[in-house]
Amino acid sequence: MIDERKAKPDVLSRAHRPIQSEQGGTMNDDRDFQQNDARFGKGVTRREALMGSAALVVSRFGATVGLPALISGLAGSQPALAQAARPNIVYIVADDMGWADAGFHDSDIATPNLDKLAQEGARLEQFYAQPMCTPTRAALMTGRYPLRYGLQTGVIPGAGTYGVPTDEYLLPQTMKDAGYKTAMVGKWHLGHAKTEYWPRQRGFDTFYGALVGEIDHFKHASHGVQDWYRNNTPLEENGFDNSLFGDEAARVVEQHDPASPLFLYLAFTAPHTPFQAPQEYLDRFKQIEDENRRTYAAMISVLDDGIGKVVAALEKSGIRDNTIIVFHSDNGGVKNSMFAGDTKVGGELPADNGPYRDGKGTLYEGGTRVAALANWPGRIKPGVIDGMIHVVDMYPTLAGLAGAGLDKNKPMDGMDVWATVSEGKPSPRNELVYNIDPMAGAVRRGDWKLVWKASLPQKIELFNLAEDKSETTDLAEQNPEKVAELQARITELAAEMAPPQLLMEAVRLTFFAPPVTADPSVLFSLGD
Repeated sequence: MIDERKAKPDVLSRAHRPIQSEQGGTMNDDRDFQQNDARFGKGVTRREALMGSAALVVSRFGATVGLPALISGLAGSQPALAQAARPNIVYIVADDMGWADAGFHDSDIATPNLDKLAQEGARLEQFYAQPMCTPTRAALMTGRYPLRYGLQTGVIPGAGTYGVPTDEYLLPQTMKDAGYKTAMVGKWHLGHAKTEYWPRQRGFDTFYGALVGEIDHFKHASHGVQDWYRNNTPLEENGFDNSLFGDEAARVVEQHDPASPLFLYLAFTAPHTPFQAPQEYLDRFKQIEDENRRTYAAMISVLDDGIGKVVAALEKSGIRDNTIIVFHSDNGGVKNSMFAGDTKVGGELPADNGPYRDGKGTLYEGGTRVAALANWPGRIKPGVIDGMIHVVDMYPTLAGLAGAGLDKNKPMDGMDVWATVSEGKPSPRNELVYNIDPMAGAVRRGDWKLVWKASLPQKIELFNLAEDKSETTDLAEQNPEKVAELQARITELAAEMAPPQLLMEAVRLTFFAPPVTADPSVLFSLGD
């Protein structure tokens, strides 16, 4: 059985990194080659060794960069050779999108750009996120379960003063260390009250978008407070936010200097509440009678068009064939208005999670198993991938493709799943942690999943997902040994978790904030 706390993915395997000297430095001078002549053979010239390096890169990444181009790059240095072979990365996240609301899952909402990426790439049918927004984004950026640093409960509220702890080394920081240009477009939601939590301070060269979790899509404001930035500067701008995100992301690609690889993180706010969309997109779905569903569909259509613009920009820039695109939602679609956000929603909630139980905010499959795909022409085999993948796995996997080191990171929960994504090989993951907090927890080992509501009244449910993906039949009474095993694992993880920052913030506001008193002038007018 794999112990994920101890498993350390070898993301710097020789297949994934530039050739290194035994002392750890890249081989960029003759001394390195002399020290490593045992690897290449006695009497091998520097040029011959570099030619061999080029062949290794070609064997790993195929014809992404032709051998002549690689050889011509050798006139500079060996790092230039490694740089030429590393892929650009475009990582796209939707906000509260239902599993069945992508066209490639037979939705009535047309998503032609996503569908094309799915058809020509890998559909990741057991891709898991956290149950809510902030935890998923934190898991992506750290490669670690949010329970490790107190972001496992809820999301960062508008009044929240906390964020991803600054001693966590985030994915864009690792990408920058590997020579990538890093850009973020869209929704951050990993800390806004202090500038030390902001994207530019956490590894992104550029940032365009919103810091908090929910904004008016046209006014770019939360509770009347403007939340729209370019880099660290507040920005006044008109337009529908998701349309602007698509345009900006395409512009980032078009203006990118291909001499360095690009890491672009594109985080849409669609189709999160409030349900709003431009009229031209609402008109596309006149046939949908329910107003919420019609607007929700229009928002997804804006998102899909934005993705199309990014793909077109990649093609125009001549870098599409050396770009991996990853897409997924941050959690399942909303099925309970308690998790809809700050905006009051009337009528039926529009998201569709297909066969999966419940939705956002819950530990059931509908809240955590999300629509996802990965596409890299010629490098990812088209097809359906049915192995377990968690969002924490994307950090070590992408770092491996980038040839990046993980020496500055804390121990990761993520695993390198590149062979699973690209070739359909079995996932190295046998265990999956849905979430652990003081009130509930859920883990999966193999096909067995335990959902434990620990707060009173306590509730324990056991499911076999291979036979019951909709979680309709509780098998806890029939399998007490399996329940005990998985409960023990949840208890073990709970002993390791950091206190939830949201609860600590609530305590601070409740017990350590100054008292609220009435206006003295009003008191005076009342008399004694």
